[in-house]
Amino acid sequence: MELPEVEVVRRDLEKDVVGRRIADVEVRRMKNSKRVIRRHKTPREFRDRLKGHRFTKADRKGKYILLHLEDGNVLVVHFGMSGRFLRGNKRVPLDNHTHVIITFQQGGDLRFVDPRTFGELFVRPVDELGRVKELAHIAIDPLESTFTWQQFSNVLARRATKLKPLLMDQEFVSGLGNIYSDEVLFAAGLRHDRNSAELSAQEVRRLYRAIQEVVQESIRFRGTTLADEAYVDIYGKPGEYQHELKVYGRRGEPCRRCRTPIEVVKYSGRNSYFCPQCQS
Repeated sequence: MELPEVEVVRRDLEKDVVGRRIADVEVRRMKNSKRVIRRHKTPREFRDRLKGHRFTKADRKGKYILLHLEDGNVLVVHFGMSGRFLRGNKRVPLDNHTHVIITFQQGGDLRFVDPRTFGELFVRPVDELGRVKELAHIAIDPLESTFTWQQFSNVLARRATKLKPLLMDQEFVSGLGNIYSDEVLFAAGLRHDRNSAELSAQEVRRLYRAIQEVVQESIRFRGTTLADEAYVDIYGKPGEYQHELKVYGRRGEPCRRCRTPIEVVKYSGRNSYFCPQCQS
């Protein structure tokens, strides 16, 4: 799950979960369920931090969801490779990989499902979030007001590396990943193997605009769900941006802009899709 999908989930939580009071929390007695709350000593400690409190706000920092509680604590959520939240109730069967169930006094529940258990949930006081290492070192965020042309160009000027690995570097820009990096580079008309230090001012500006446009458009289509359906929203519905992809996963298909067949190469250990005509 990359930044656009996490932002879709945050917005859904803001509308559907914020304001609800937690009646109970269950960490299920399944293999690896304790791994999901690994920063807490026991499931009871985790439950007691949440039980009885109301969610007041849903924030996001990079690919982390921050669910604020009325007592000043925050439920920090990272989805890892396969984690997801699903809304449910007693009539809806549990997914086999459901590890945590948060039940609300108003009815219904919120389930954390994670087949590979690389995701995690933990509770921290809001004034201690700055001491959480993963939150303290998150890169610039394409959706924040601080993501300005000036900030982007300044950060880019300190780098001298190939564009594809640079866009996937979570210390450079937050949450693009493999799919969105390819889409951004196509939108900017730049190849994956161009060196960032060699870009003209016009190309840097195109890259900056492309990041904003691709992220915003993918959110509008509620994220990207591929064949493995690793991502669905909190209601279990897949995203639709996969139908809008210009290059990713379209090897041999005609470019939507010039009709040249899309090519793919292995680059930095990942498949990179591009149009040899539109990107230079």
